[in-house]
Amino acid sequence: MTAQGPGARLATLVALVALAGCSRAALYAVTSGANDGGGDSDQGSGDGAVAGRPSSGCTAPAPSSVDTNRTVQVDAMSRTYVLHVPQAHDSRSPSALVVDFHGIGLTGAAERTMSPYPAALDPAGVVMAFPDGVRGPAGTAWNVGPCCVAGVDDVAFARAVVADVGQSTCIDLDRVYAVGVLTGGGMAHYVACHAADLFAAVAPAAFDLLAENVGDCAPQRPITEISFRGTDDPKVPYAGGASSSIPTMPITFLGAVDTFDAWASIDGCTGAPSAPDANGCARYGSCRDGVEVVLCTKQGGGDDPGDPTLAWPVLMRHQL
Repeated sequence: MTAQGPGARLATLVALVALAGCSRAALYAVTSGANDGGGDSDQGSGDGAVAGRPSSGCTAPAPSSVDTNRTVQVDAMSRTYVLHVPQAHDSRSPSALVVDFHGIGLTGAAERTMSPYPAALDPAGVVMAFPDGVRGPAGTAWNVGPCCVAGVDDVAFARAVVADVGQSTCIDLDRVYAVGVLTGGGMAHYVACHAADLFAAVAPAAFDLLAENVGDCAPQRPITEISFRGTDDPKVPYAGGASSSIPTMPITFLGAVDTFDAWASIDGCTGAPSAPDANGCARYGSCRDGVEVVLCTKQGGGDDPGDPTLAWPVLMRHQL
């Protein structure tokens, strides 16, 4: 298939907003030409990695404010997110985009305040987006299959957010990443499973893959995944198991290690993982297309949001 240029790639992403009501299969059919067909690749260091396809926002002036509340239409529903453009961002040079999903009951604005990622990534000029979940039985949350809000397509929403950021802000469409904590971590896992054509790599925290739908996790390409888990997490047990925190939406966590191994299988990794390093991070090093699968365990840790100083060097090594 012929590779698309920047304008065609952006047009494809923008079209997703209008197509958000279509089935996932239809959306994938529309976006199947968005990749060059290559896998992940190691590209330099920091946000100075070799740039891919810039968005049309590179021809527009930088937003007038650092944080902007924005709205997109998905399935005839108005959805909102906070766009964070750091002062170090150069509107003439495409930067990476990190989409950061909040935990249950919170908002994008709250995640913007609580997340450790802006402080770590702002100096490199990395743009961030903080989407708002839809209210479910336990408060604002994400639809990751059997939990935690029904009747919304949050994968379509994630696609619409990226398309909208690309129209207004200078980003590199080959370097879009997802992070999140708790159910936001579940959403990072979910877009890795169902939108690997858009997200280059993900870093979920305090959440695992679910036994109820792990069989449906079939990304279009191998995708790098670095997960952060605490051994004393009170909400998502490190060893996994059933959860009825939302009685009407029971789920079964695979557990941290089984999720680690499941991603290794999904990504075609071979051999045994490394022993944990000084940061508690074990990794599979021989995976298809050079992707990485990493589990960082914090002994005695709870539902921590992950460590961007460990996550970002892994994420930025990979692009579409």
